[in-house]
Amino acid sequence: MRRPVIRSLAGGATGIVAGVIGGIALTSVSVASGPTPAAPGVDAVHIPPVLTRAGEPVTLRYAIVCAPSDDGEPCDGSGSVFVRAGEGRAFQQLTLKRDEDSSDGRYFVDLPREIASSPEGFSYYAILRDGANGMTVTVPAGGSAAPQRSVPLRDAAEIALGPHVFGRGRAPDERVVEATWGSEIGEAGLAGSRGLGFVGPSSFDVAGDGSVAVLDQVNRRVEHWSRVGVKSRSLEVSGGLADFALEPGGVIDVLEPPNRVSPAPILRSFRGDGTLRWAQRLSDRTWAKLAAGPTGPVVQQQPSEQWLPVAELRLAELAGDALVRGWRIMSATPLGEVQLAEPLGNRLVVVTKTYADDRSEYLVLVLDRSGIVNSFAVESLEWAESAPLARFRLAGSSLYRLGSTRAGLFVDRFDLEVFR
Repeated sequence: MRRPVIRSLAGGATGIVAGVIGGIALTSVSVASGPTPAAPGVDAVHIPPVLTRAGEPVTLRYAIVCAPSDDGEPCDGSGSVFVRAGEGRAFQQLTLKRDEDSSDGRYFVDLPREIASSPEGFSYYAILRDGANGMTVTVPAGGSAAPQRSVPLRDAAEIALGPHVFGRGRAPDERVVEATWGSEIGEAGLAGSRGLGFVGPSSFDVAGDGSVAVLDQVNRRVEHWSRVGVKSRSLEVSGGLADFALEPGGVIDVLEPPNRVSPAPILRSFRGDGTLRWAQRLSDRTWAKLAAGPTGPVVQQQPSEQWLPVAELRLAELAGDALVRGWRIMSATPLGEVQLAEPLGNRLVVVTKTYADDRSEYLVLVLDRSGIVNSFAVESLEWAESAPLARFRLAGSSLYRLGSTRAGLFVDRFDLEVFR
């Protein structure tokens, strides 16, 4: 019998719309498809309520971004949301209203209670318009064919975290990669300046044999660290803060952010020798991270770059469209972006950031159906910038962390107990 495919969902509490990665579905996937970029001159930001609780009101908010007007006034925006309970019914059109609160998006609609509280959840998309020129944008880009999905969080385990105590981070079991800054084999590229900040290698991944590959986009290459040494392969990448993933057989997938040449992200797939297999533009401009799926690369979406701490984190596992289990984690210390949420045996490993006014650390939680089985903190060592959600990888029963200091780049390994 095949094990069901498990998807992990994470989100901030409804009403805290600029929450944990904007309340995204960490592995609610959008496989790359034909490009349908936004119309020139109009774009939009939306933070979806991925996980909702019974009885709570749901407000969908959008920020419409258009070309600046001559009089300096905000966009003359409008639009409609098309929403339905579950996934198989006809969509109902709701007209967006406008208020002057632009912090979370000034265009909004309150969902009817019968849709917001549907036991099947709800799905929706929006068509937004710039009244100055009539241009429109659909969010998400797939529209009715690939709408945003919201899932009701039922029977969730409730976890209350006390105030986080900083400075007690766990030491790694092994430092598996250590590289000084530079361009030679075995070194890590560094770009930037003291005034603007520094950028180092943007991402990494762990192969099935335990070797570590680092995407050194500064030097346009991938370096592989193993017990026998370091190998380097050149890659034709743009140099932006890309994410990447290793597939079985040595295939390398790189997801590059928008830049001056391409207004949309580009997913490139390379052979093991570094030659290009294919390249494809994504339909949506926003993305979070890249993973290797059973049939190829999978893009995990990020609807917004607003990353504000929240007091509640919601998590769920799905098998197909069925909720397997869920968690509500309330914290006395604000929680930030979720770096990772992946199953390990019959447990779920979650890595999230926790903040104080002057410092931050990563909090690693190992969860079972009833609550926390194990937890520890990891010091936040990020002297050089990397891709936002590419700092942790789970491989086998070990957690790997990409970090940097003034001296160079490193990858640490933290061994976790195996759960079956």
